Amino acid sequence: MDDVAASSAGVLRARPQSSIPEAGASAGRSLLTHAAELYIPRTYDPSRPSALVLTLHGANRDPAHGFGPLLPLADEAGLILLGPKSKGPTWDIVYGRYGVDGDAIDDLLADVFGRFAIDPRRVFVSGFSDGASYALSLGLANGDLFAAIVAFSPGFAQPAALRGRPRVFISHGTDDDVIALDRTSAGIVPRLRREGYEVTFRDFAGRHEVPPSVAREAVVWLG
Repeated sequence: MDDVAASSAGVLRARPQSSIPEAGASAGRSLLTHAAELYIPRTYDPSRPSALVLTLHGANRDPAHGFGPLLPLADEAGLILLGPKSKGPTWDIVYGRYGVDGDAIDDLLADVFGRFAIDPRRVFVSGFSDGASYALSLGLANGDLFAAIVAFSPGFAQPAALRGRPRVFISHGTDDDVIALDRTSAGIVPRLRREGYEVTFRDFAGRHEVPPSVAREAVVWLG
């Protein structure tokens, strides 16, 4: 598949490297290209490859919003968080096609994979709302890269093709007035299960949100 075809299908080319510089990294948040943010946990040790979570924000939000549910747990769980920023108000696939956002994410992943020790078995993608829909779409299309997908209150899953068999965790509030629960419980979840995916689904008494208890459950589930 050439670069143009890969871009239009949302296929990511970046992969963790077998060897990286041994220099230490400063813990905490930093800015990257494409208006993205990176979080390195205090526990990061280049001699022990870490898990990485690509975190995708909701519509009209920013990388900090993508970090939101997982950031308080990142040090404890040893998670590197990579938070891109959509080029428009929300992610490209919401407008009907992959393109600039997938390309930027591929560039960002290549940069992080080249500078930090990442366990190829523990590369994950998560998101909330529109970011959850994008996490599902991108994650299912790149299941040979992402071992698991966490989708908090998604509205759809629209992969151009299916690759690999990532595990899937989905949560949704029973009183969500932004994206109806049944779009997940009666739509996305049963469809993925029919297609052979291992899906963990949690509904909770709440609205369009990610309760701390659900975020913690997702992080434990990631392992």
